[in-house]
Amino acid sequence: MTIKVCVAGITGWTGSAVGKAVSAADDMQLVAAVARSAAGQDVGTSLGLDASGVVISSTVKEALAGDVDVFVDYTSAEAVLDNVLVAIDAGVNVVIGSSGLTAADFEKIEAAAKGKDATVISCGNFSITAALAKRFSLMAAQYLPHREIIDYASAEKMDVPSGTVQELAEELQRVRPNEVVRSVDDIRGPKEARGAQIAGTPVHSLRLHSYKIAFETIFGMQNERLTIRHDAGAGAEPYVDGTLLAIRKIGAVKGLVRGMDNLLFGKL
Repeated sequence: MTIKVCVAGITGWTGSAVGKAVSAADDMQLVAAVARSAAGQDVGTSLGLDASGVVISSTVKEALAGDVDVFVDYTSAEAVLDNVLVAIDAGVNVVIGSSGLTAADFEKIEAAAKGKDATVISCGNFSITAALAKRFSLMAAQYLPHREIIDYASAEKMDVPSGTVQELAEELQRVRPNEVVRSVDDIRGPKEARGAQIAGTPVHSLRLHSYKIAFETIFGMQNERLTIRHDAGAGAEPYVDGTLLAIRKIGAVKGLVRGMDNLLFGKL
């Protein structure tokens, strides 16, 4: 059966790559799209493809007025929560690729999804290799009690930490609480120098030119250290295959699923 897809952020860096991949997939159809900057344009033309007859909408509500199976959000930290709640209210299943959602935001999304018997798959990073790095970190946390995370991204990235690292820190806490050797309250100097305390784990966000997206989970023990690191390049290709996989799997799960690794391997 053909999956009817709407992509929000269709003209963006990842959204455009996802839109092209959906258009090319034999089992999917790009039936709607959202982009305020390109509203009114043919989505095929805007992607550099043949005209499709699908007009880009300026709002999610307008785009979902037709028959849509899955809504994919690759917009921004400011817009994603409202977009997702509108889609759930419309009875449409959701795949979230945008970052910037907080733990409180996910509580709202999960409650809304349950109320509508909808499925939401949210991945801070749809890359398969990033999912593996996250899963290896969760596995290590079962045995290693001390950790910190370094979060790298471009100088232009608005949200901190990245969705990948936010998701990782929260799941690490579920696997095993972090054991901090010296409390932030006991240190001398600016407490901010120890990073943000995200679900019990110190997180340090670098925002500099030459980085795209990367993260390191560092486990420190007496006389030894384990670093698990993932680096992403400048292209959007790593995220496309994972997004299509989530679209295809969305009918097999219910409620809120967070993390590509959980979608691939199940909860640790």
